Amino acid sequence: MIGSDAIRGYNDTFILSVLSEGDSYGYAISKRITEISENNYSIKETTLYSAFNRLEKNGFIDSFPGQITHGKKRTYYRITDSGKEYLEEKKAEWVLIKKVVECFIS
Repeated sequence: MIGSDAIRGYNDTFILSVLSEGDSYGYAISKRITEISENNYSIKETTLYSAFNRLEKNGFIDSFPGQITHGKKRTYYRITDSGKEYLEEKKAEWVLIKKVVECFIS
């Protein structure tokens, strides 16, 4: 399992990537991140909701009410056009970061 410190700066990217597949809610996003990482990374709930707040404040995602489950209204999230642009920037940045790190580790 990868420690959260090793990839802390990529949680926003992971969330945006999942939301680029379609609108979703917290638990499902968390589960999808774990699935995509083949169980090598899981995001903590507090980290996830802090990221939602940050991403929404920056205009990268929108939230909206969904169905009621277990007596609570589920909050859904969708990626915005700005969020899609930011995700593309982060993907390009990753290519460069990977290249630089490989210079030292290979």
